[in-house]
Amino acid sequence: MTVTRFAPSPTGRLHLGHAYSALFAEAVAKEHGGKFLLRIEDIDVTRCRPEFAQGIIDDLSWLGIQWSGEVMFQSGREDAYSSFLDQLHAQGLLYPCFCTRKDIMREIAAAGGAPHGHGDIPYPGICRSLPEEVRMERLANGELHALRLDSSRALEKAGKLQWKDLGIGVQPVCMEKLGDVVLARKDIANSYHLAVCVDDATQGVTLVTRGEDLLESTHVHRLLQHLLGFPVPQWHHHTLLRDEQGRRFAKREAGLSLRAIRASGKGADEVRRDLGF
Repeated sequence: MTVTRFAPSPTGRLHLGHAYSALFAEAVAKEHGGKFLLRIEDIDVTRCRPEFAQGIIDDLSWLGIQWSGEVMFQSGREDAYSSFLDQLHAQGLLYPCFCTRKDIMREIAAAGGAPHGHGDIPYPGICRSLPEEVRMERLANGELHALRLDSSRALEKAGKLQWKDLGIGVQPVCMEKLGDVVLARKDIANSYHLAVCVDDATQGVTLVTRGEDLLESTHVHRLLQHLLGFPVPQWHHHTLLRDEQGRRFAKREAGLSLRAIRASGKGADEVRRDLGF
């Protein structure tokens, strides 16, 4: 059975781009006689708000979207994520990272890179090469740290991997653009990458439909699925909706929110038609 899901983060109001993504996943599930699930990815307690989570449910209900079973909330699943993080620890694939963002940007600049943003260039491996005695001393002193995946060691352990996107075909796993990703943040003992893999496996998701902006993340997700013994879904990364200037829709643009559209008197059927559904 085909099982798809829509998994937004409640850090703001849903906009038309979210509506397209949810309708896309629901349509695929219906086409194959499968199930469509709703998951609220609310592990980031610094940004997620309950009223936005309820707003997601209200907006999707207004659109006429129906999901199977209860809504999954990531905020209640810390124990599950910790358990799988421990498995990666036991495989020797994680290391503590004490770096601040300034540390990372300084290192990249010194190496001749262009530090335009934290996500533009992979982590340069500052803490990966720390001597073990230094690492243990800093941990014993209670220094705040994230946990990073040693991607080189993980790929060496996993061997050659690939994943299939229904739009662009089979892709070999390549971590060059992602590097040693964070799997547990300093302020949250978890990360998007780990949680999404655990939850997709738990919910039996067979087809991950999401925007093309998350295509690069699929490389690390496929690697984590292998390391943790999870089933491997297929993916379909759809194109993003953009405004007249070619910019993708964002939560900060209040006029594009479904809440604002509802308030304007526009009907759900009209929105669905405008989006091609």
